[in-house]
Amino acid sequence: MLRLLWIAGSVCGSAVVVAAAFVVSPWWWWAAVPVLVLTVLTAADVLQTRHSVLRNYPVLGHLRFALEGIRPEVQQYFVERNVDGRPFDRDTRSIVYERAKGTDAEEPFGTELDLYESGREFLVPSMAPVAVPTRAPRVRVGGPHCTRPYDMALLNVSAMSFGSLSANAVLALNKGAALGGFAHDTGEGGLSEYHLRPGGDLVWEIGTGYFGCRTEDGGFDSALFTEKAAHPQVKCVSLKLSQGAKPGIGGVLPGPKVNAEIARVRGVPQGKTVVSPPYHRVFSTPRELVRFIGRMRALADGKPTGFKLCVGSRSQFLAVCKAMVEEGVTPDFIVVDGAEGGTGAAPLEFADHVGMPLTEGLMTVHNALVGTGLRDRIRIGASGKVATGSDLVKRLVQGADYTNAARAMMFAVGCIQAQRCHTNTCPVGVATQDPRRARALNVGDKAQRVRRYQEATVRSALQIMAAMGVDSPSRLHPHMLQRRLDPQTIRSYADLHPWLDPGQLLQDPPASWARDWNSADPDRFTV
Repeated sequence: MLRLLWIAGSVCGSAVVVAAAFVVSPWWWWAAVPVLVLTVLTAADVLQTRHSVLRNYPVLGHLRFALEGIRPEVQQYFVERNVDGRPFDRDTRSIVYERAKGTDAEEPFGTELDLYESGREFLVPSMAPVAVPTRAPRVRVGGPHCTRPYDMALLNVSAMSFGSLSANAVLALNKGAALGGFAHDTGEGGLSEYHLRPGGDLVWEIGTGYFGCRTEDGGFDSALFTEKAAHPQVKCVSLKLSQGAKPGIGGVLPGPKVNAEIARVRGVPQGKTVVSPPYHRVFSTPRELVRFIGRMRALADGKPTGFKLCVGSRSQFLAVCKAMVEEGVTPDFIVVDGAEGGTGAAPLEFADHVGMPLTEGLMTVHNALVGTGLRDRIRIGASGKVATGSDLVKRLVQGADYTNAARAMMFAVGCIQAQRCHTNTCPVGVATQDPRRARALNVGDKAQRVRRYQEATVRSALQIMAAMGVDSPSRLHPHMLQRRLDPQTIRSYADLHPWLDPGQLLQDPPASWARDWNSADPDRFTV
């Protein structure tokens, strides 16, 4: 009661002061009006019940929320060192920016990294380096049942949907892909005009919502899929099982965000909330998954067909391999997405604690395919924090044939890692549907940056391989990547991890794989 009387008295007193100021002289208004505003704000803070800080510290408490709002910027620009920022440190962001702009990406005075830190990895140079290839190698994607194989670049644009990214960002990425001759994954949000207009090669990704080839009740529409897969820019089709940032859960696009354009691209009603379920309707067993991959390839007239996943259970992936062997049907490619996360917003618990990191996931898939005698039919793509030439080479050593990058490509089109992708307030117009923000992104300029970044990064990877004494990715082997276990111990990946021989799982599974192999059932996904 006393507090209410105090507030009422303060407001009345301020009102009297303002009235007096108006009478005495207009020059006093500049002082009187702020006094009244602060008094009203004080009253509002004390009376509200949502924030305890404001009730105890009216007016001043707002400073806490203001500082919290700019904390990421303060952290990035004034606190973090060059090598300890997250998710990408300043050095990594800088090298992407410099390559995108076509400037030198070199640093003087040696590395800032602690090379004696446990877990530090390094690639092994040769005493007899070779000449750097003048042309970047391509990876032929297309197994025995594929009639229209595609030659994939070593570095491509990873899955990012229109809706998550602005129209201008998608246009810039695809135009950059067209200029540089590499592939652009559409993401699961549908095949939009912004993916098609610049003319770049596309990997059309289909998720659990089947956007762009969706029936009215949310199922898979084979006729729509066939029609769109026939587009000449669609070079490959991909079924997304899960993604690194949030494996095992679907997405929700609130109704207010489903405008006419997004509704048309995704094939959903305008203004209604769209839910992507965590599971697929088209299969429920490993065998059904494999058969559906074969069906997709037939509907796509023989174009390379594959799937993407964040690896979890090794026995479940082995079950898929058993189904491939028994059915005689294999995907043309598998993209392994690491739990390092990606551009999509995700619950913190999933981003931090669910799914296998790319290193282990990649080696699991590679070894499983080798052990079942399928590796020569299936190409493996690696997606997860690939930003530099050394990142690319490491993934090739660990079992990949090619790599995809999402966030690094976003840096190339101007992303500053503001980490506001899910708020529609991206300050540089990359991850937003706000036309006022998106117009800041110049498509022509950013497309050239994407091209330059991809070209320079692949060239860097080829230079590193040449320094290692190899002139082709096929000559990279696990012993060429070393890891420090402690200050005195270094081991190569060949010694740290078991590497299966071709067909070994079918003949005599090693003890470290036997339990998972024996529990793998091609007719059910066992937990």
